[in-house]
Amino acid sequence: MGKQNIWLLIIWICFEKTCASLFNSTESPLFSNSTDWIVDFSNIESKFSLRSANVPEDDLCYIVPGEPETISACGFNNKTQTFIVIHGWTVTGMFESWVPKLVTALYEREPSGNVVVVDWLIRAQQHYPTSAAYTKLVGQDVARFVRWLQAELEYPWDRIHLLGYSLGAHVAGIAGSLTSSKIHRITGLDPAGPSFEYADSQSTLSPDDANFVDVLHTNTRGSPDRSIGIQRPVGHVDIYPNGGGFQPGCDLQNTMRMVATTGFWNMDQIVKCSHERSIHLFIDSLVNEQKQSTAYRCPSKEAFDKGLCLSCRKNRCNKLGYEVNKVRSRRNAKMYLKTRQMMPFKVFHYQVKMHLFSKDKLQYSEQPWKVSLHGVHGETEDISILVPALNSNATISFLLITEVDIGDLIMVNIKWEKDSLFTLYDFWGSKMFWVRKIRVKAGETQAKLVFRAKDGEAAYLSRGGDYAVFVKSNENESSRKAERLFRRKKQGSSFRKSEDVDSGNNSTIATQ
Repeated sequence: MGKQNIWLLIIWICFEKTCASLFNSTESPLFSNSTDWIVDFSNIESKFSLRSANVPEDDLCYIVPGEPETISACGFNNKTQTFIVIHGWTVTGMFESWVPKLVTALYEREPSGNVVVVDWLIRAQQHYPTSAAYTKLVGQDVARFVRWLQAELEYPWDRIHLLGYSLGAHVAGIAGSLTSSKIHRITGLDPAGPSFEYADSQSTLSPDDANFVDVLHTNTRGSPDRSIGIQRPVGHVDIYPNGGGFQPGCDLQNTMRMVATTGFWNMDQIVKCSHERSIHLFIDSLVNEQKQSTAYRCPSKEAFDKGLCLSCRKNRCNKLGYEVNKVRSRRNAKMYLKTRQMMPFKVFHYQVKMHLFSKDKLQYSEQPWKVSLHGVHGETEDISILVPALNSNATISFLLITEVDIGDLIMVNIKWEKDSLFTLYDFWGSKMFWVRKIRVKAGETQAKLVFRAKDGEAAYLSRGGDYAVFVKSNENESSRKAERLFRRKKQGSSFRKSEDVDSGNNSTIATQ
């Protein structure tokens, strides 16, 4: 066995030992039904640091519940909104590197705001089941802090936004359920799964915990209650980037290679990469204001991967992150999108739909295609996709994404590559489909376009052959009005503008 394999084996054994407690979790009964905790601040163990934009990585000033002088001493601005950031479980007992990054991004977007970081590190560095149970006590601490701050300053509830990561998301939910009035917004950043997948709403983040609850799910692989992130929807809007499983750039091969080259210190990246991506997606929404990612409501990941869910009608699409539209549905709205592997994460979604004809009965599965998109602003060439099934006289639909904003689409080229598998059709018979036209829907603009074969009545797709070329058809005129209406509606639809609607008790309620 080579040295590299030995290293990987050692790393994997240590990794399993580290995570064993995470997957074998039970809660301990630490929560009390007494109401004495509401006005008693003596046993609050959590600390509340008002971080500054100049020194986002250090706790320089603590606001102490029950000590009003600390509010002014820390420079709390009671005329603007407050973000309360709640971390999750920690192995090291220290703040992770994402905390100052999120603080900086929040101040970059809202320079006059207050960013308070909750320090519950002592409880969060315990054996995972113990830390999971401690979320109830920490939730009490946060609830007391918020209620005291509101009473002391007559601070409006609609200026409070809790952001919780992993276990911290459930802390935020518990805190929201214990306040006398509804907290304005809670953002759950990949809420923890073990111990919470089947827990009741009083123990987890839920839509009842705030006026609006939005959730990002980025690490939901595995069986329920053994998934790092919770699988079930727990908010008004639950967004599953890339299906909610492992995120781009977080595959096991890449993370194991990084651990092997940089040492044991980064071993936790195997787990953290996808889990922590929820935070960086939110940071992205703060700092890349002109490149907001769009998510689409869909019943399943499989349906989304076919491009079937790119509609924005009746609140079926939404922005991801800070500027999410405040839409409270009577049922959880599961939404999906694709992203890049690095910031800015935004990509552009297209549904490609076509009907395949052939003179012979053909049937293929998992066929490699390359698609090139040409627009008025640029082009994206040779996008590789794997088409699940190709059948004679059948319609196929698939999702296509590009990192480049190519503008209005004017031409589509499709090539059917030859894979390594042989069929009888490789020796005799036809290996060709012909296509009269293809239909393309652009998710980000809602444009519906028709493309016809550039030469002749139909274009031919042959296995291992040349590109089939399709150009924009005049049939597209009817979709331009709908596209213009969508663009006008999209303007001014940020979360902050929806707050103005809420202030008049006219918040959007989706009944679909």
